[in-house]
Amino acid sequence: MAPAKEVIPIVVHPFGPLFSERSRVLILGSFPSVKSREQQFFYGHPQNRFWPVVAALFDRETPRSIPEKRELILSCRLALWDSIASCEVTGSSDASIRDVRPNDLRVILDHAPIALICCNGRKSHEIYEKYIHPATRREALCLPSTSPANAQWSLAKLVAAWEIVRTAVESDSHSF
Repeated sequence: MAPAKEVIPIVVHPFGPLFSERSRVLILGSFPSVKSREQQFFYGHPQNRFWPVVAALFDRETPRSIPEKRELILSCRLALWDSIASCEVTGSSDASIRDVRPNDLRVILDHAPIALICCNGRKSHEIYEKYIHPATRREALCLPSTSPANAQWSLAKLVAAWEIVRTAVESDSHSF
C-alpha cells in the first residue's frame, strides 16, 4: 500500500499592503514567513536583512518596532506587499510554494505613483512574471533576496545591489 500523500493546507496572506499616495517604489516579497504571519507585518524574521538594507539605503537607523518599520517605509516613499495572495507552503520555504493565487496590485498601482517595481528575490519575481506582469504590463526588477537563506550575499553587497531603490525614489522627488 502506498503511503498517504501529505495534505498541505492553503495559506491566505494575512495582512494588506503598506503604501501611501506618495509611494514611488513597490517592493514585492513572495509570501510572508511564519514569523511575519505571526506578527502580521512584513519581514518579521529577525535574521532577514530587509530592514537593515532599507535603513542603510536611506541613511536611517534600523527600525525595531512595527510602527518604526511602517514609518520608515512610508517616509522613504516605498510600498510593500507580496506577489502571492494565497498558496500551499511548508513553513517559510519559498521552494515549497505550490498552488499560487497572485495578489492584485491594482490596489496600489491605481493609487500611488509607482515608478519602479522590485521583487525581493527570485521566487517573488518568478510569480510576478508568470501571473502579475500579464495583467499590469509593467516590468519588475529582480533584486537579490534579503532572506537569511541567501547567505552568499553580505549586507554590504545587498545594499549596493538595492541602491536602485533609493535612486528611483529620489529621481522624481521634485514633482511631489
